[in-house]
Amino acid sequence: MTLWNEKFKEMPLVAILRGLSPEEAIDVSTVLVEAGIKILEVPLNSPNPLESISKMKAHFMDQAIIGAGTVLTGEAAKQVHDNGGELIVAPNLNADVAAMSKKCGMIYCPGILTPTEAFNALALGADALKIFPADAHPPSYIKSIRAVLPRDTTIIPTGGVEPDTIATYYQVGANGFGAGSSLYKPGKSLNEIAEMAAKLVSATKDVIHP
Repeated sequence: MTLWNEKFKEMPLVAILRGLSPEEAIDVSTVLVEAGIKILEVPLNSPNPLESISKMKAHFMDQAIIGAGTVLTGEAAKQVHDNGGELIVAPNLNADVAAMSKKCGMIYCPGILTPTEAFNALALGADALKIFPADAHPPSYIKSIRAVLPRDTTIIPTGGVEPDTIATYYQVGANGFGAGSSLYKPGKSLNEIAEMAAKLVSATKDVIHP
């Protein structure tokens, strides 16, 4: 939790590397870490995701938080932990995933959309709430849901986050931002990834360190 707090406070961007292969894992993640993004997730519907997670964690150690996305079962969460993962992200809320994440000492960030899901997630020990899909509602939706949640709840909109939307999300109460296809998708060059990472980091710094 201490490392998560440190990295999230420093740069509250979560890079979602859907489709990442083990062969490119180090090159892509190095570009992101060098740009300032220190929280990286490899969705489990990527090619050999556990291999990528293991390689990335062994390479970066405490320089970055490495975890998995699209974690749908408790057993999958345990496999992530056994391969060095420290962060569990999901598109949904699942009690088994929550329990295993907490048992293994990992950060748990489930996807939620409604107030009921949000409070259920917090009751199950969620460390952060992924508002997903964020682009299905106007940013003002986050302001509305933030009004009823505990003040210290960490909210991370994901889905449609771009450099020019970060300020808007921050103004309505977002604490961090999940960036997926705008940042990485298979076939993007390292230069393209680096360029978008720099834009996202710059936009985030503008709002958290004005």
